[in-house]
Amino acid sequence: MANDVIVAKFGGTSVADAGQIEKVRKIIESDARRKIIVVSAPGKRFPKDQKITDLLLLCHQHIEQGIPFDDVFHLITRRYSEIIEVLGIQKIVFEDLLTEIKMLAPQQTRPDFLASRGEQLLAFLLAMYLGYKYIDAGEIIFFNERGKLNLEKSKDAIREKLSACENAVIPGFYGTAYDGSIKIFPRGGSDITGSIVALGADAILYENWTDVPGFLMADPEIVESPKPIRKISYRELRELSYMGAEVFHNEAIFPARVGKIPIHIKNTNSPNDEGTIITPDEKDWKGSCVISGIAGRKDFTVIAMEKDLMNQEKGFGRKLLSIIEAHNVSYEHTPSGMDSISLIIANSELEDTQETKNKLEKILSEIREKCAPDSLEVYPLAQIATVGRGMAHTPGIAAKLFSALAEDGVNVRVINQGSSEINIIVGVEIADFEKAIRAIYRAFCS
Repeated sequence: MANDVIVAKFGGTSVADAGQIEKVRKIIESDARRKIIVVSAPGKRFPKDQKITDLLLLCHQHIEQGIPFDDVFHLITRRYSEIIEVLGIQKIVFEDLLTEIKMLAPQQTRPDFLASRGEQLLAFLLAMYLGYKYIDAGEIIFFNERGKLNLEKSKDAIREKLSACENAVIPGFYGTAYDGSIKIFPRGGSDITGSIVALGADAILYENWTDVPGFLMADPEIVESPKPIRKISYRELRELSYMGAEVFHNEAIFPARVGKIPIHIKNTNSPNDEGTIITPDEKDWKGSCVISGIAGRKDFTVIAMEKDLMNQEKGFGRKLLSIIEAHNVSYEHTPSGMDSISLIIANSELEDTQETKNKLEKILSEIREKCAPDSLEVYPLAQIATVGRGMAHTPGIAAKLFSALAEDGVNVRVINQGSSEINIIVGVEIADFEKAIRAIYRAFCS
């Protein structure tokens, strides 16, 4: 395949109905380099509408409970039939595929098969509409025995498949597990598929088309009319995505970064808007604003402990971290002092499952037994990341940030700055979360 390829991924709202798909076609045809298309399942057409993936998961739940799923599946069939009718696509082959899915559904023990069929159906439909080749994601995306993406195998398979065609449509969100079954990425995983395909295709650009005009410097539900981010590096985006900034799936950054492929976030409904460009890391910062964005999450728990002469006790940190490792828990940060240390853990890591009941209480009990702290405290925490390449080159950033928080009466419980110096993370009370983000934004962006 020629090296002037653009891989374009279209999200659920971009393919929600026939009208949106017609917009997608015009975008694709406006640039001949858009040779490889990756799609999500149809999303919501209006606020109270249902996503196709949610309906498919509901079908699986009905099957698990021994409840007929025909009525729910009929809603899915009708949705695709409406698209086919408006776009004038041949029905027979498509209806055969729907019949096959319905027949195979009761045989599946895991939800992955049905959950992924929304993408498969839409990609098949779009390939017919565009006259492109359809390539099933199960033939090019592979997971290893641990359930992790096998990037090298996937990259090689993509190159082989694409070498035999000029244009292709590929469903996002799923691939083939080590045992040969269908396996899905986390929700929003079509972004990951697009990034992997861009790497395998040696693309010059990976476009991610959605329903927003790129990234904003802060959450518009917290900050009124935040400024857009026109250009951001992979590292900055990863920090912001991890700390809650939406639009682009955090795990989708890595494959594109491996290939040093720029990512362009664009709006399907306003294709001429500038959007946001995500670029390989740049050594020299040349931006006009020292920060690129602010993002945060409320879902953290702090386990804080104190012990006299902790710094002299050999192996204290190892014992502490071994306890959470034994419970299959990862941590975010470990702020520490001479006689104190805290573990900041995402709440999702502490959720009970059928195999692990009362996980947090068991961890605390083992800490008391093996580490014998003088005090042990647990409390919820929100974390906010202020991110920007320019921070490393500008004196007084920390002072400006903490002054802004102090002026608004926000108490900072935790402070962490990465060695790269492109971000400062502060932990605050959950009640102060929105106020803190607004204070930081005013300090740097007003």
